[in-house]
Amino acid sequence: MSALQPSELDRPALARGRSAADAESRSVSAAIRRAEFGDRLRTLALAAPLLLLLGLSFGIPIVLLLSRAIYDPTIANALPQTSQVLGAWNGEGLPADAAFTALAADLRDNQAKGTTYELAKALNTRLPGARSQVLKTVRQLEAAGDKPRLEIMKGVPFWSAPTTWPAIRNGTHSITSFYLLSALDLRWNPYGGIERVPPEQAIFLQVFLRTFFVAAAVTLATLLLGFPLAYLIANVPKGLAAILIVAVLLPFWTSILVRTAAWTVLLQKFGLVNDLLLWLGFASERLDLMYSRIGLIIAMTHIQLPFTLLPIYSVMRTIAPSQMKAAYSLGAKPFTAFRRVYFPQVLPGVMAGCLLTFILCLGYYITPALIGGASDQLISNFIANYVNVELNWEMAAALSFILLVFTLGLFGIFARVLGLNRLKMV
Repeated sequence: MSALQPSELDRPALARGRSAADAESRSVSAAIRRAEFGDRLRTLALAAPLLLLLGLSFGIPIVLLLSRAIYDPTIANALPQTSQVLGAWNGEGLPADAAFTALAADLRDNQAKGTTYELAKALNTRLPGARSQVLKTVRQLEAAGDKPRLEIMKGVPFWSAPTTWPAIRNGTHSITSFYLLSALDLRWNPYGGIERVPPEQAIFLQVFLRTFFVAAAVTLATLLLGFPLAYLIANVPKGLAAILIVAVLLPFWTSILVRTAAWTVLLQKFGLVNDLLLWLGFASERLDLMYSRIGLIIAMTHIQLPFTLLPIYSVMRTIAPSQMKAAYSLGAKPFTAFRRVYFPQVLPGVMAGCLLTFILCLGYYITPALIGGASDQLISNFIANYVNVELNWEMAAALSFILLVFTLGLFGIFARVLGLNRLKMV
């Protein structure tokens, strides 16, 4: 037996020593976990009021709004008798006469309760022109006297159209996919399948593509302008850097409405931008920059430039200039040193700034409304129109839900490909 190996008598003592050490290690680990758990509880208790406020004022309202994209009980509540009769209909041809009679009774009940307009509006969303037909039918039912209701209903051609009753039956379900499909330019056909809406009615996919295109263009423009400016600020003397930072932050000190109104003056046909382009020789005649895509991108780029620049600058100022000098001393050319030494360190700031700008651009409303033309309105303008003008909260919720899904999908791809843990906002 080697002198370095423990004897048979020593092995139990060594085993007991290892067991005691393991037990002590587990005890220390458990104590550390308990201490960390207590710290987390105290932190959560301190943040609880803020989390509760965010939940009540932000989280719950958003959830309630988005739920309206799939929940619309208006037709189901307004047509209970019709819903019951249509439950036994196979969806082929026209339903039995009992459905016409039940619909007439429901229309009279809605007129008595004062909810006819809400029903007509809900049906009009699914069947263009239904509002006037519902109101017309209600007037005829009121003036009918002893005339049979079935005769009145069948006397209105709208109620015998092949697309009317399938739409009514789909509307009698409180949980519906109608609005989500409409937000993607899709609809249910009379045979129970999904089809695209006619080209003249397909607008939302085009608006979504326009929104993402404008957001991407503004993000690229702010990156091209912000990256060299951030590099300049990070490498000039502190006094000049402070002046440049103040100049960059000036948009934050002005209302977005005021900034947008200023751009409406600058971009006019006889505004300063056109004067400057003519003076520099970049244009031979005055350009129509107002109510155009290019004018919208220019105005949004000015507003969003600080959001892209500041995360980049915050990373650049932490990079020591000696790193580039060391790369030069080792024989690297300027572009090679920038590509292999400097840019990889700046990339987290670039990612954070571009992501922040892109997401903020998706929700722009005031600038497209004032500077963009009729073909330059973004999805937020349509959502606001459905909320404030059309009073169609379900369609507004559906568009918001689709925008949220698209945004989260792009964010997930971004985080998957580039790594979310590399983002640096400050």
